[in-house]
Amino acid sequence: MAEANQLFKEFKIQSVSEFFRRNAAMLGYTGKVRSLTTLVHEAVTNSLDACEEAGIPPYVRVEVEELGREHYKVVVEDNGPGIPEKYITHVFGKMLAGTKAHRNIQSRGQQGIGISGAVMFAQVTSGKATRVITSTGDDIIEAWVKIDVEKNEGKIVKKERHPNPKGWRGTRIELEVKNVRYIRSKQGVYWYLKLTAIANPHAHIELIEPDGKLIVFPRSTEEVPKPPVEMKPHPRGVLTDDIYRMSRKTRRNTVRRFLVGEFSRISDKKVDELIEYIAALRLIKTEQDKNVQEQLYKRLAEGDVKAVLRSFRGYTKVVKQVAKMMEKPPEKLTWHEAEEIVEAFKYMKFLAPPTHGLRPIGEENIEKGLTTILKPEFVTAVTRPPKVYSGGIPFQVEVGIAYGGEIPSGFELLRYANRVPLLFDAGACVTTSAARSIDWKRYKVDDLDRAPLVLMINVVSVHVPYTGTGKQSIASDDDIYNEIRLAIMDAARKLQTYLSGKHRRLYQVKRRKTFEKYVPEIARALSILVGVPEEEVKKYFLSFIESRFSDSDVEEPAVVEEVAENA
Repeated sequence: MAEANQLFKEFKIQSVSEFFRRNAAMLGYTGKVRSLTTLVHEAVTNSLDACEEAGIPPYVRVEVEELGREHYKVVVEDNGPGIPEKYITHVFGKMLAGTKAHRNIQSRGQQGIGISGAVMFAQVTSGKATRVITSTGDDIIEAWVKIDVEKNEGKIVKKERHPNPKGWRGTRIELEVKNVRYIRSKQGVYWYLKLTAIANPHAHIELIEPDGKLIVFPRSTEEVPKPPVEMKPHPRGVLTDDIYRMSRKTRRNTVRRFLVGEFSRISDKKVDELIEYIAALRLIKTEQDKNVQEQLYKRLAEGDVKAVLRSFRGYTKVVKQVAKMMEKPPEKLTWHEAEEIVEAFKYMKFLAPPTHGLRPIGEENIEKGLTTILKPEFVTAVTRPPKVYSGGIPFQVEVGIAYGGEIPSGFELLRYANRVPLLFDAGACVTTSAARSIDWKRYKVDDLDRAPLVLMINVVSVHVPYTGTGKQSIASDDDIYNEIRLAIMDAARKLQTYLSGKHRRLYQVKRRKTFEKYVPEIARALSILVGVPEEEVKKYFLSFIESRFSDSDVEEPAVVEEVAENA
């Protein structure tokens, strides 16, 4: 006992902030270039989300000022709705807090860690507070925010209030950070903002680099995407803990009303069906013969619930017991009863979850983004119909392909999740494996690694299955993987059509030049034979070749025969 007490003298409860302070790499703060990019990413993501929810065409300005060796000040300013004064410490100083983390809604950020993690990283590397300037249209609030990592709370170390005669709205944050580096690489700030501009053609983005150079990514459309809509969870995508926890928070007065009101695709008729399935499962578990039990489970999976019930004597009594459970207050639902509900859901058939809350970029906007930023000779895009993964989580895949023009040789994969560029951990991402699994030669791309080809993949979902809290790669799921492949192949077929036409035109030009090569000699010989001026004969043959090669369907032997006959 003495040894145990001695051991537990060092026992300590660690706050969320303290955990991530010690494990900043889990949030993407690993490496000097990546850390700076992650910092900018978190601030820009918040700005875009805020503007879109308010229906404002985003204007985002990023400035990176070099203060010393591996020492920078990062400024991100937007024209969003601003932050109410009382929420400043929560937004910038509290981990796992936000407006979307607790809701079933599509958003760029999903965990409520991002911007507070950036504030914490700046604080632990420079020791400085983050300066926040914001206004909702009233007075301008200027506050210096730090995080109390032991309490997972933000605190304002200094605050000033300024008049706002012009009614400015928006937010500006200034973070001082050390042990980071700014370079123009494909994992740096410039590249991140360039990719963000492609997927967000409605946003105007500016970057001032440390040397003072201004780079502008102008918006190519004035249409602001509609804000995402919160969606109710689908029965096939919930766990026992979800049912149990939600039943404690609901305002509905019965379990039946709770299920109908809090979940999608559940009606009173479905609850009646659920009662029968739960009753059937209870009865099957009483069967002693394992072979018979397996047969009953199989019949239940086939949807023959009434036949399963009728195979037991006195089944109506069990059905009434379950029906009674559906009429009791939700807060009295036991863990075992929640387990029964979830188990029954697995045997029942439901309509796919509604997808009205998903907000893809759209084919037209993808093409505008790729054209404006990359300036290719060919561009196409495909937005696939919504699907579900893990039985009940809606998602959607869209793909864009840009080819030639000002694109340099070498295949480039641009990965996105809910419009956010994924710059790191590409090898672990399902988009990479799906893109590499395509037989590109079938689509007239003979050497993918040397082709001037950019492939953009965006996965949209209320819950993107990231591989880690750094949110830089999407986990491999069969449904998502297959849907990405189908989207790529849809877009690649359009590229194939374009390249086939291009190759055919090039072949025609080559053939035409071959025939034109012999025109002077033929004209000279015929002029001597028939007494017609050489220039007239030459003009005739050039006109003849022009008329024949304007038709791409003319076969070379036919042209040869016609030339020979006329000669």
